[in-house]
Amino acid sequence: MLTQMNPATLQDIIAKKINTSVQVYTMGKFEVYVDGQRVPHQAWKRDKSLQLFQFMIIACHRKALHKEQLIDRLWEDEMDDQGFKVALHGISKVLEPEKKSHANSKYIERNNHAYALMADDIWVDIYDFDALLAEGNRMIQSDPAQAQILLREALKMHTGVFLPDRIYEDWSADERERIQLSFLNASTALAELVLPTNPTESIQLCQDALLGDITWEDAYRIQMAAFFAKGNRPMAIKTYKVCEKVLDEEMSIKPLPETKKLYQTILNA
Repeated sequence: MLTQMNPATLQDIIAKKINTSVQVYTMGKFEVYVDGQRVPHQAWKRDKSLQLFQFMIIACHRKALHKEQLIDRLWEDEMDDQGFKVALHGISKVLEPEKKSHANSKYIERNNHAYALMADDIWVDIYDFDALLAEGNRMIQSDPAQAQILLREALKMHTGVFLPDRIYEDWSADERERIQLSFLNASTALAELVLPTNPTESIQLCQDALLGDITWEDAYRIQMAAFFAKGNRPMAIKTYKVCEKVLDEEMSIKPLPETKKLYQTILNA
């Protein structure tokens, strides 16, 4: 996983993606490519193998988890040792079809009964999404132009809901919410950065955020400022009214003081 990045970060990510034999897309769809070939869904054969691989992407790329932890989180102990081995073997058959049955896996590390995903050998969209956002946010003050590039590239990677095929599974919910929150924060951070030079893009970024969460107040506030910067005072006022109505209906709260202050500034202009 890319966690420490430098000014060549985009080139590094492109190179890693190109040079990694297994590529996994999790946002908006779930697709796996092995040596450039898309893995058909039926290749997984057992859904439990697919579930285990998807969960390992979330939980096992930074640390190893004991087999019992994996079983408990995924199947609440409704799985025996043999069933787990079959599920694990199913992953190997998809990712390493030529691997001999007792050979070590290139992608899954085993230490006694603990398992970890060899993330350096697998390209996963959410890993680079996180890395780009982390570096982009870090550079907002020191190099806002570079921050814009990184945040924009990260947002391009967010093509929809995380693991849409597992939307009703409890084990995927926390990661889905985390990614959604990262997307909302990145959208409004970039919208604020580009507001002085490109208020039209700022408005679009805020609209994208509000499609993800209609109650995201930062997006309303930045959008108000962007409309005002374009000289469209009526739309700035309308945006505040929509914000006020949505927050009341959805959450029974009022806009924050900074949102109200901007509204008053626009009214008095």
